[in-house]
Amino acid sequence: MRIPRHIDNITPFLAVEVFQAASLLEAKGRSIVHLEFGEPDLPTPSIIKEAAIKAMLDGHTRYTHSLGIPRLREVIAHHHQVKYGVQVHPDQIVVSMGSSVLMQMLMLLLLEKGDQVILADPSYACYANFVRMAGGKPVFVKIREKDGFQLDPAAVKKKIGKRTKALLICSPANPTGVVMKREVLKTLAGLGVPLISDEIYHGLTYSGEEHTALEFSNQAFVLNGFSKYFAMTGWRLGYLIFPSKLQPTIMKMHQNIMISAADYVQHAGIAAITKAIPECEVYKAEYDRRRVYMIECLQEIGLPLKYEPVGAFYCFADASRYGKDSIKLAMDILNRAGVAVTPGLDFGAGGEGCLRFSYANSLENIAEGMQRLGDYLRKKSGKQGKFSK
Repeated sequence: MRIPRHIDNITPFLAVEVFQAASLLEAKGRSIVHLEFGEPDLPTPSIIKEAAIKAMLDGHTRYTHSLGIPRLREVIAHHHQVKYGVQVHPDQIVVSMGSSVLMQMLMLLLLEKGDQVILADPSYACYANFVRMAGGKPVFVKIREKDGFQLDPAAVKKKIGKRTKALLICSPANPTGVVMKREVLKTLAGLGVPLISDEIYHGLTYSGEEHTALEFSNQAFVLNGFSKYFAMTGWRLGYLIFPSKLQPTIMKMHQNIMISAADYVQHAGIAAITKAIPECEVYKAEYDRRRVYMIECLQEIGLPLKYEPVGAFYCFADASRYGKDSIKLAMDILNRAGVAVTPGLDFGAGGEGCLRFSYANSLENIAEGMQRLGDYLRKKSGKQGKFSK
């Protein structure tokens, strides 16, 4: 059996591979501190779980409208109006089993073989693979720590060509935790190519304002979901907001790919937006406390940041002084120090030499992880003593 080249060229998701290697060590009795995944350690708020249970008991276990149940789409539209001041019609929203499947569906919608999508480098590991799976070609624009990991619209403009079908952005960003400046987002929205804005980390901005791409273009594609802010990763519930003229096509595609998201999970989504935000704001304050602590720790152990991550769950540190090969370094840290971190190469060539640290873990576990990592780096650099914070 011959695997098509565009599928064979898909790269592994290294964060998952690190997790799997860590799990094997744990099965042998090793203590591992997990700082590799952007998955909330805090539980899904009870009010959301109770809504799902009630929905199941009430019989909401069947197919729904392919775009999603009307009430959930109305709630999402209202949320965007209240938070961002933008008008979105519920029929411009499709709800599915996580935003990843919607991202892949969007690539199938926009791309023919050889078409191009512009991405930041580094950026979320799966973006380039979504493009490749649709037969497209990712085109990268480097972002640098010295520039605050902000995407430069002038550099993006130089990459736009006849085969460019979209610009894909993420703010707050994975892996850097950077929130895109308003003027940058506005300029990118006006470059004349379809803008895809992944806003899955919205709600998790600890300094400054969040802006949706819909403030600057009613033709943008906006992806969001319930995984991060609402601590619902395993529930697999996401949504896509799209230009109204594409509604028949989007609905047709989703009917074929997914039919619909789970009915009772959609009811949980309604409870999340309408009832759980106060509790999630408490979660947000806890993440911020961890963020500040991790930044201080990284500074002290020899991995100082030259930018401030103010969103999502991540710190992206230049570790090249300890090893140019980020995969090799991450696996050595795992095996010797018992700390799981994500190699920067997972996020593109521009991430090589860096390590991504997630603070979506308890303060106690972060402290233990930083202790172990600090001791590891001191030994590696030949310094004496132990790290203490």
